[in-house]
Amino acid sequence: MIPAFLIPARPQRRARLALIAGCAVLGVTLTACSGGASASDRDAGKNGDAAPSKAAAASISVNLHGTSAAAGKPVTVTLAAGKLSEVTVSAGKDGMLSGRISADGRTWTSDRAAAPGTAYRVEARDSSGGSDTASFTTKAADKVNKLTLAPGKNTTVGIAQPLSIVFDNPVKDKAAVEKALKVSTSNHTEGSWGWLRDYSGRDRVDWRPKEYWKSGTRITLDAELNGVDSGQGGGFFVRDYATTFTVGASQVVKVDLDRHRLALQRDGRTVMDVPVSGGTPGGDKRSWRGTAVLMAKEGTINMRSETVGLGHTYDKMVDYSMRLTWSGMYAHAAPWNAAYFGRANHSSGCVGMSDADAAALYRQAHVGDPFEITGAETKGTVAEGNGYGAWNVSWDEWQTRSALG
Repeated sequence: MIPAFLIPARPQRRARLALIAGCAVLGVTLTACSGGASASDRDAGKNGDAAPSKAAAASISVNLHGTSAAAGKPVTVTLAAGKLSEVTVSAGKDGMLSGRISADGRTWTSDRAAAPGTAYRVEARDSSGGSDTASFTTKAADKVNKLTLAPGKNTTVGIAQPLSIVFDNPVKDKAAVEKALKVSTSNHTEGSWGWLRDYSGRDRVDWRPKEYWKSGTRITLDAELNGVDSGQGGGFFVRDYATTFTVGASQVVKVDLDRHRLALQRDGRTVMDVPVSGGTPGGDKRSWRGTAVLMAKEGTINMRSETVGLGHTYDKMVDYSMRLTWSGMYAHAAPWNAAYFGRANHSSGCVGMSDADAAALYRQAHVGDPFEITGAETKGTVAEGNGYGAWNVSWDEWQTRSALG
């Protein structure tokens, strides 16, 4: 008998991953594709039992590879034979890309695009338990787009406050951007995005409900923009954004410039009704009409006529200032105009009232409250981008402003 230690070891057969041209092949052999037949296996074959079949080679490829891969595309992982059971694509502190395996089990595709300037690691497992990894890094963005969100996070606002996003750079691919903006509400409020030109001249998109918000509604925006290309001249977004806010008391401010009165209504009940004076008829000093939304409570500010194109007619410190438009229309205290309160419109376009009445309104009004302004002697309706004028557009028309139709 030959001693066992002199018998040469039987070589192990190991299946290797095949290279797929033009794709990054995951670099570690699938662990399920190795090993040879044992003596007991051969004996089983002699007795008529089926011998175990040799594992087939497996090849996995990734559509993005190298150190300068193109951003803005979904990640695709493909198995040449067999079925994928699990794929993870991670990006360090930026988290993981979720995705789906195709019905035939051959391909996994990420739900979102790969972000610029990001290193990714791919880990894949097949249905036989084999696993493999790959990695790639996307090219950094040549130009980055950013945005400003309103309202602020965790704020409480009035019933007319829209979700509003102003972009730093132009947005040519509005549909791609809008698809990344996910709005959810606590009571399934019906609403729509609408694209417009902000008063600053920049691209802007607002989400407004069909009707005023219901008091107590909680709204969340998840802007999953990291990796989205805003189109020519705009650049990539390189981060996600989010905000959450709550709707407060149901309040409406009604301004009747023909009667020279302002009334604050809460839950349909009038809690204030005071005399006011609006913009002087017959020229550029007229007030705007339509629905304006209280944008900010700015307190005591310096108002200068040249900033709104009215020459050098005034330069005053004004108390209890409540901004209604970007073009300079406010509701505020105007004690110098007391002779006209309740009698005539004789201001430079703002809605003025006494110190006491302005203080009371300032104390009770919320950012986001609608000011519904009527009057024959006005200079037109508040435009969508001049503050939050979307309420002056019919619901049917507003829906056509969505890039998703």
